[in-house]
Amino acid sequence: MKVLVIGGGAREHALCRSLSLDPDVTALHCAPGNAGIGEVAQLHPVDAMDGAAVALLATELAAELVVVGPEAPLVAGVADAVRAAGIPCFGPSREAAELEGSKAFAKEVMAAAEVPTARSYVCTTPEEIDEALDAFGAPYVVKDDGLAAGKGVVVTDDLAAAREHALACGRVVIEEFLDGPEVSLFAITDGETVLPLTPAQDFKRALDGDAGPNTGGMGAYSPLPWADPKMVDHVMANVLQPTVDELRRRGTPFSGLLYAGLAITSRGVRVIEFNARFGDPETQVVLARLQTPLAGVLLNAAQGTLDVQLPLRWRDDAAVTVVVASHNYPDTPRTGDPIEGLDEVAAKDAPHAYVLHAGTRREGGAVVSAGGRVLSVTATGKDLAQARERAYTAVARIRLDGSQHRTDIARKAAGE
Repeated sequence: MKVLVIGGGAREHALCRSLSLDPDVTALHCAPGNAGIGEVAQLHPVDAMDGAAVALLATELAAELVVVGPEAPLVAGVADAVRAAGIPCFGPSREAAELEGSKAFAKEVMAAAEVPTARSYVCTTPEEIDEALDAFGAPYVVKDDGLAAGKGVVVTDDLAAAREHALACGRVVIEEFLDGPEVSLFAITDGETVLPLTPAQDFKRALDGDAGPNTGGMGAYSPLPWADPKMVDHVMANVLQPTVDELRRRGTPFSGLLYAGLAITSRGVRVIEFNARFGDPETQVVLARLQTPLAGVLLNAAQGTLDVQLPLRWRDDAAVTVVVASHNYPDTPRTGDPIEGLDEVAAKDAPHAYVLHAGTRREGGAVVSAGGRVLSVTATGKDLAQARERAYTAVARIRLDGSQHRTDIARKAAGE
């Protein structure tokens, strides 16, 4: 099978790594890719937001499956353009991707499907914003209605900061604060059949102890030893399947990866948000534990035949991912700094630990930083403690001037 992956972040590197290990994949391409993806896939320059260009590239490569990784191309309708060219594509249509593209739309779908979520208001004026903030009180949860690369959410006790963010967003969703731990649960779906993956937990705040500003994610781990074994079945019955059924009822079936961000509250499971694609950094730990070859599963979803898919098989190993970010992230990051130590990780820590690139590029013979979240280190082990130790041992080998990373990823879950 010839596969083309669209995107260039750590999520796409994780997808390409898994696909490169699949014996059914005969040729693997990625556009535009990054410095690390180029080691496992052939790279092609393309504007990932240009559906016509992506479809033309897929046609020229005779791709038998296209996987659209990032949310912005999905919301822009890139998957539609690929399907219109007659090529199976893993990723929802533009209309279905509005589940992530608009938080107000997601709330509307959840209400219709009777999916449990936080009470909320959609606000467009300063007066509506003030009324909503007053209604819910602190801590204030303010969400930009549109795409914001995982950084459009502010959770704060500071009323002035909450109001400032809301006013800067234009259309904004203000909702009640949900207590309890958060869980990320991915599901692959063809619009009817829903196949849940193993749950993970990520760390959104920039600093140890969940301090600092929200980010796109600073690390993740799986499995969740503290979670109720029945949680996945409960979320399937009350969140994932009803949402997929509601979108199909509306005439906009969702085919691709449905990501549910959940809060396990004192009142039960509540949906924080939906995403329309694999999440970063949770993808890194989920795919590290997936034993079933990936390409066939994605193709079944793309072709509407997920009902014939055999049950997924999972490794018993635990997995931990630690994100290494550039200086000043999540504000304006510094780029162009050389990254050293990558060869040391490959030589000393593989196969139990490996680097997945995100914001990197090649300059001559060197790899340099090219974004805020530069790379992530994923490690596996017999339990979370061993996976954590291996991940941080590998992180310590990487040298990037001014870089930052959290030191407490999976610490509590590992019992440390």
